[in-house]
Amino acid sequence: MRKSGLYFVCTSRSNVSPSLALELLQRLTKIFKDYCGILTEESIRKNFVLIYELLDELLDYGHPQWMSTEMLKSYVHNDVVVVDESGSSARSAQEAGRSDKPRTISSNATNKPVAVAYDRARSRKEEIFIDIYERLTVIFHSNGQLSRADVDGTIQMKSYLQGNPELKIGLNDDLRIRGMHEVTSYGSPTTLDGVAFHECVRNVDLLRERAIVFIPPDGEFNLMNYRLSSELRLPFRIFPVIETIGTNRLDLVLKIRAHMPDNNHAAHVVVKFPVPSSTVGVSCELAMGASGQTTEFKSAKGEVSWFIKKFAGGGEEFLRAKMTMAARTDLDVARLELGPINVSFEIPMYNVSNIAVRYLRLNNNSLSKPDGPNRWVRYITQSNSYVVRL
Repeated sequence: MRKSGLYFVCTSRSNVSPSLALELLQRLTKIFKDYCGILTEESIRKNFVLIYELLDELLDYGHPQWMSTEMLKSYVHNDVVVVDESGSSARSAQEAGRSDKPRTISSNATNKPVAVAYDRARSRKEEIFIDIYERLTVIFHSNGQLSRADVDGTIQMKSYLQGNPELKIGLNDDLRIRGMHEVTSYGSPTTLDGVAFHECVRNVDLLRERAIVFIPPDGEFNLMNYRLSSELRLPFRIFPVIETIGTNRLDLVLKIRAHMPDNNHAAHVVVKFPVPSSTVGVSCELAMGASGQTTEFKSAKGEVSWFIKKFAGGGEEFLRAKMTMAARTDLDVARLELGPINVSFEIPMYNVSNIAVRYLRLNNNSLSKPDGPNRWVRYITQSNSYVVRL
């Protein structure tokens, strides 16, 4: 299994269930990330002794035993070496817990090992992080019509609360699940095609209160997974035009329009498309005054890449790719080899399904007090496959 650029491999002496092996690898990578903070080659190298101890407790003669971060707390005693995302520095858990640097709210805020969180809990304010990730799979026909649009969503949480208290999270008032009893809602409702909950969930009332009651385990976990395939607000529309120039040139004109609110933006947008096999050269033209954009033609792969650092909501971007073909090339055949266009991106604080967290409460209502734990909520939309056929 490939995770964070690393390959995790499981071998067996007998014909075990493939699902068992994959689930084992999934649980192992989750526990390693909980204890190391981040899952990189450097963090594994620095924490080899800790990971060896974890494996010793997780597996007994090849049989999975303790597959929970919370259950392992009493049995794992090695200290974690905290490694930065870049791998440039490392600190022990005690040093990280005694750090006097102010806390920052960023995409790396949850990348703290559980050991550091326990050490900080005695002197720091408690925190709970909620991330709503949505991965888009979209396919457009060559005439611009939408062929497929699906969303795979996850409500991911990481709790640094002492004592694992019971929590209650409230979602949209207009939330509906297809197949359940429908209730009256005003405006445009959010209809999910299917949901799956973490085993820590104790009670679900999505029909009346739109609420989920659960006891959060230690470490990172997916509270709810859901699917959505209708009523989507697609963030991008792509308008491609192919032009034949002379006897040996094809031009692909791309116009991309961001259908997002003005206060949102997409980051690290990459547009890629393969060129015909007879292409000998490609030159690209961007819109006048375009900034933060670059293009690249990889002849070995026969692929053109267009990089956009920041794509503002409501904006438009333009590209003209001029492809020169070899002599005596049939341009009609070359047109069939062009494309499809694949777009990858990430949009912070934006989701296409309209799912929103209304409240998060403890049974004793301590979350609503001024000195209660901090709550951080993020919305992130990513492209799983955003394809336009030519």
